[in-house]
Amino acid sequence: MTFNISKIILPTHPGIYLMKDSDGKIIYIGKAKNLKNRVKSYFLKNQNYKTQKLVKNISNIEFVLTDNESEAFLLESNMIKKYRPRFNIELKDQQRYTYLRISDEKYPRLLVARRTRDGKFLGKGKTFGPFTQGSSKLLTIGALRKAFQIRICKTLPKKVCLEYHLGNCEGPCEFKDAEERYPKHVAALEEVLKGKNQTKIFTKKLEEEMHQAAKLQQFERAKDIRDTLIRLGSLQTKQKMEYVKNSDEEYFGIGIQEQVATVMNFRMIHGVIRDSDKFFFDLVGDNSFSNFLYQYYSTHKIPKFILVSELPDNQKLLELLLSEQAGFAVKILIPTKGKKKDIINLILKNIELIHLKGGDPGLVELKKILNLPVIPNVIECFDISNHGADFAVGSMSRFVGGKPNKSDYRKFKIKTVYGRDDFAMIGEIIKRRYYRLLEENADLPDLIVIDGGKGQLNAAMKSLKSLGLKLGCISLAKENEEVFVPKRKNPILISKDRPSLKILQHARDETHRFGVAYNRTIRKNQIK
Repeated sequence: MTFNISKIILPTHPGIYLMKDSDGKIIYIGKAKNLKNRVKSYFLKNQNYKTQKLVKNISNIEFVLTDNESEAFLLESNMIKKYRPRFNIELKDQQRYTYLRISDEKYPRLLVARRTRDGKFLGKGKTFGPFTQGSSKLLTIGALRKAFQIRICKTLPKKVCLEYHLGNCEGPCEFKDAEERYPKHVAALEEVLKGKNQTKIFTKKLEEEMHQAAKLQQFERAKDIRDTLIRLGSLQTKQKMEYVKNSDEEYFGIGIQEQVATVMNFRMIHGVIRDSDKFFFDLVGDNSFSNFLYQYYSTHKIPKFILVSELPDNQKLLELLLSEQAGFAVKILIPTKGKKKDIINLILKNIELIHLKGGDPGLVELKKILNLPVIPNVIECFDISNHGADFAVGSMSRFVGGKPNKSDYRKFKIKTVYGRDDFAMIGEIIKRRYYRLLEENADLPDLIVIDGGKGQLNAAMKSLKSLGLKLGCISLAKENEEVFVPKRKNPILISKDRPSLKILQHARDETHRFGVAYNRTIRKNQIK
């Protein structure tokens, strides 16, 4: 049943919207200049298939208002990182960003903020971030502690420790004047963690205080301020050098096929291509090239020049946000001639090749060899780890685009089979896995791989048939790497140097490793 949009009040302000399913889980987050106009557009009849699928899952919509579009852009990005909705763009290395926490103690400490799987922060205090490795905002914790005289001791001692004698802490544990100054150090640290502009303001303020202290002949105070400025200056210089050394320019090309965007990038360092990667995202709601770039640079170093095959929406706003994050001017350009144009053309040729072949050459090969209806972009592989009747477990790995997607691995305790019956166990975990996906109306894989021979394959096919499913399903026997397919007597033998077999082997080995680790954990717990 489609959500009745007339049931809620739609604000006309800028801000973000959070779409939730029937369980109250956030499934999509978007931003808008005018929330009413944007949200209403989802319920028009001319939407693509994937947006229609999103709309069918909406049970409620909440709003967070902002003062302007720039704030909405930032808030949307942070909320996506926090809640990781399944319809939004999420990069594979999204977890590389860092949050810092100033603890809630009498003399607060600076710590890395740890988070649970669902994004909740552990521990009390104020949280700052996200920061990225190499970000101009992220001054290393050790250096920050020294610059602002922040204590590192877990338990406050009664006498000053080595950090005091090294000049890294003023010793609020023992000295009254240090105790009185400590809140000022913490307040100054907070200002710097808020961003680049605050760092500049804070530095200028310190310089004024230092000159004033010198005029009043408060030389000890002036010296302390000077030392803090030296530390800050050293940190900022180090950051600047890191950027110059590691980030020159980066190239992006984008192509769209069947409501899926393919983005490919080349990172150039000193005029040489040093790195390349491919990304795919569904064209759902506000998912766009602009959103992709902002998410990408929340986990990667920002170069001065971003060269693209087409300009993203909100180009000027995106340049402004990335410039503030990097601490220097960032430009997004379409090259029109010369070597830069040639690189963009090369990227577009690669994307065209991906579209023609459907992605990874090994996956294209698998489609042909196994006579599958589609390229098996999503593969789920199953194995049984059996150490006696009391220690039998099932495991599943999931590969997307030919690569492991470890957050979607699954493990199963065997519930209905007793004794050492691998066939029945495979049947059980296959039935449980796909019954659940059907109940949740979740996407099914393009190919199922079973670790084993013909018997394991037949057990899996029987479970799939009982659920009314017709999915591509094969088994891979380890001894001779034989591939068994339904309704075929003899196995398929794939040459050992072929990328198609390497993908199957990698999936099988990952599943086996994951299952053995789970089995080992269960046995250890039983012994304890």
